Amino acid sequence: MTTDLTVAPDLSVVEPRKSRKNNPEKTRENILQEAIVEFVQQGLSGARVDAIAERIHTSKRMIYYYFGSKEQLYVEVLEKLYGDIRRTESRLHLAELAPRDAIRRLVEFTFDHHDRNVDFVRIVCIENIHNAEYVKQSQVIKAMNTTILDSLGVILRRGAEEGVFRSGLNALDVHLLISSFCFYRVSNRHTFGELFQVDLPNEAIKQRHREMICESVLRYLQA
Repeated sequence: MTTDLTVAPDLSVVEPRKSRKNNPEKTRENILQEAIVEFVQQGLSGARVDAIAERIHTSKRMIYYYFGSKEQLYVEVLEKLYGDIRRTESRLHLAELAPRDAIRRLVEFTFDHHDRNVDFVRIVCIENIHNAEYVKQSQVIKAMNTTILDSLGVILRRGAEEGVFRSGLNALDVHLLISSFCFYRVSNRHTFGELFQVDLPNEAIKQRHREMICESVLRYLQA
């Protein structure tokens, strides 16, 4: 007589299979990140949804499901990049600082953000080629960009009340003054660098320019 020594598996300790769950927000974010790369490299006209789909191993159909069209995807790329800078600005706690310190922090942040986010600068250049056609379609971008003017306006008024800034300053003018320098040295770094044989990404030159724009703005504002 033989004995069957085969032991039946203990089903009580078998772990259940985990079902795969879709994460729509993560999927959208992945698409947006790859779309930034494609639009920066190819522009709006040359960008291909197929190329974006290939990078993240998905289908054009999935991208259209989330964004509707290439143009709408481009609009949401604009909203993301403008949103990144505005959200970070809101965490600078400018209202807690003395007016001159608040301006310096804002200028330094703007300089650093443009320097570190070349994709943002390039996308803005591309959108200017299209005469801001797609920015016009986004109420989100318009709304979020009023926040920096409101914040800057409060700082300028506080500074005037405390006698450190002159009165009558226009927040939009000051914003333009800050942004133009910070933007230009990134958008034109190749042509400017070649024409004048200057290495704008050089750390020493960068720090000199960073201090220069801070001092320029503060001297313009001073009472």
